[in-house]
Amino acid sequence: MDFANKLQRYRKQKGMSQENLAEVIGVSRQAVSKWESGQSYPEMDKIVTLSELFHVSIDHLVKDTPSDGGETRQTQMPEITHVGVRPHFHYEYKSKKTLFGVPLVHIHVGRGIYVAKGIIAIGNISIGAVSIGILALGGLCLGALAAGFISLAALAIALLLAMGGTAVAALAVGGLALGIVAIGGLSIGMFSLGGCAIASHIAIGGYASGHIAIGDTVNGACTLAIQDNDFSSIQAGQVRQLINQEYPNLWKPLVGRVIGLFSNSN
Repeated sequence: MDFANKLQRYRKQKGMSQENLAEVIGVSRQAVSKWESGQSYPEMDKIVTLSELFHVSIDHLVKDTPSDGGETRQTQMPEITHVGVRPHFHYEYKSKKTLFGVPLVHIHVGRGIYVAKGIIAIGNISIGAVSIGILALGGLCLGALAAGFISLAALAIALLLAMGGTAVAALAVGGLALGIVAIGGLSIGMFSLGGCAIASHIAIGGYASGHIAIGDTVNGACTLAIQDNDFSSIQAGQVRQLINQEYPNLWKPLVGRVIGLFSNSN
């Protein structure tokens, strides 16, 4: 009996469909169908997994030799087989429901490079409206490296909001933050807040460098230096007056946020 017929027989003995077997092995149902029709042959790691699943030897699966299960085990001593190749972890799930031809959920993970594409995508590399992966691309992204509309990652790049060790976005929050509004240990942007803040407009931090610089050590055209390492020594009225003087048309909600960092006493 050839491999294709043995595979089909053992699968049916297990009460498994081609789709069930495909999920266990980590391949598509079409791959199992091709194996059983003799159109293709599985890779070595898949053969090892099949032999373990069906409790038969690899030789029996690929050669015309007696099975090492069932009746042979009653008459022969059990044989310990050391397999040098371990199956690679791989899992894929793709929802049948789609939106504009894209699966609502696609999960594709394992050892190697696996790409998940879906409205919700989870994979080594993920692309979707909501993406979770080592490399995540899309709308809302979470990963080691993320690039999207909103990103949270060790290295986060986004159009709107990025949070991470290194963050680049309109609003960036991170150890190193680069953006229009940047908040972090080292922040660089139009408006920066951090231990070391560098800005084209307003910088607030331990070291602050900007057109308006507020902090312990300051460098800029208009500066306010704190006293005794205490930011409460600077009054909100002083900051409001300085901003209105230099940037009278600045977006009021942003002005309010900046002023809110300081004491309201006059």
